[in-house]
Amino acid sequence: MKILIVEDEVGLREAIGSSLEKESYRIETASDFDTASEKIFLYEYDCILLDIMLPDGNGLELLAELKKQGKSENVIIISAKNTLDDKLKGLELGADDYLTKPFHLAELNARVKAVLRRNKLDGKEVVEWKNVRLDLNDRQLFVNNQEVQLNRKEFDILNYFLLNQQRLVTRVALAEYVWGDHMDQADNFDFIYSQIKNIRKKLKESAAEIEIETVYGLGYKLVRI
Repeated sequence: MKILIVEDEVGLREAIGSSLEKESYRIETASDFDTASEKIFLYEYDCILLDIMLPDGNGLELLAELKKQGKSENVIIISAKNTLDDKLKGLELGADDYLTKPFHLAELNARVKAVLRRNKLDGKEVVEWKNVRLDLNDRQLFVNNQEVQLNRKEFDILNYFLLNQQRLVTRVALAEYVWGDHMDQADNFDFIYSQIKNIRKKLKESAAEIEIETVYGLGYKLVRI
């Protein structure tokens, strides 16, 4: 997955890039309107994080041009402007989401995954892999068409793994996803270990054809058996 970050604030651009690289996304950046315009129309991206207020132009103009050209990139506007008019205009021009600064990086990561998931699922609210099916609307897990009971955290964690199947998921990324802005309340990763243990047991007992593999010293990976 390739993501373009269009942001003129150096510190924020680097922080976003570093956070998304930990999720194994390929990152490209642009700090001004002209550079962003050139990259957007020369290359294809899975998602564009677009600041509205750029030093040499308005990000909404880039969004309008994307729509005019019929390009299908997912776009999340990231802006310090928090007016209803700006949000409505951005969404009318085809933006998939609108995030107001300042924001927590975990929230941005979750928004990116959400728009990529919607694109990947083509509007469907079901994630399937091998003999496992996760119904996102009803929050139900099915293995071989038999329901397997999960608590809320187990469901969220398995959903995260299914959206990142066969990719390294670090403990920090998983903790951020589960706890979000309240991650600082977690003294350690014991709660992650406990949830992973429960999910593994339920997948094994239901004869699921996938499992959560430990990548020692780094985190976990959801793999096929």
